[in-house]
Amino acid sequence: MSNDILTLVPGRRGHFRLESGYHTDFWLTLDALFVAPHVLAPQVAALADQLWPYQPTAVCGPLLGGAFLAQALAAHLGLRFYFSQPAPGARGDGLFTAAYSLPSELRRRVAGERIALVDDVISAGSSVRATLAELTTAGATTVVVGSLAILGQRAVEYFAAQGLPLVTLAQQEFNLWLPADCPLCQAHEPLADPVMSECL
Repeated sequence: MSNDILTLVPGRRGHFRLESGYHTDFWLTLDALFVAPHVLAPQVAALADQLWPYQPTAVCGPLLGGAFLAQALAAHLGLRFYFSQPAPGARGDGLFTAAYSLPSELRRRVAGERIALVDDVISAGSSVRATLAELTTAGATTVVVGSLAILGQRAVEYFAAQGLPLVTLAQQEFNLWLPADCPLCQAHEPLADPVMSECL
């Protein structure tokens, strides 16, 4: 599997604030990635092959794209499926302030599961990090993190420091800047509408 997965969705240049709080100059529009599940079936199977050696009992992903991917992987592997959703009002102005929670019934059931935690595309990994914290609090053990594609090195470095394996089908370079270091801010380029800048 190559970076071809990244050609399936449109991208655009601009000035964007990600859910993590980092700024970037490139945005992938992931909304339509799962419109044709049969097109992604080979990628789902390839990612499933990378997750299976870690012996997960369930797959979990954050809404939206991570949950769609998690459900497809769970069906392929014959495992249980969980998802997390953004916690209302949890996002602040700093880095990694977003919180994700499991629906109450899923939170009750997840204790003791060995989780493969996945997202469609990961850059800084805000939603995955928040979901990992929720799973841990709920009594589950995350055994591997997976993604169709990883942008940049922030998530790679973070999960390595946590001792968590990270598997992916594709990886490419990606600019992530702290707001104070962002060259686009320094050039007074306005941020894109945050409604159009949902998290990666």
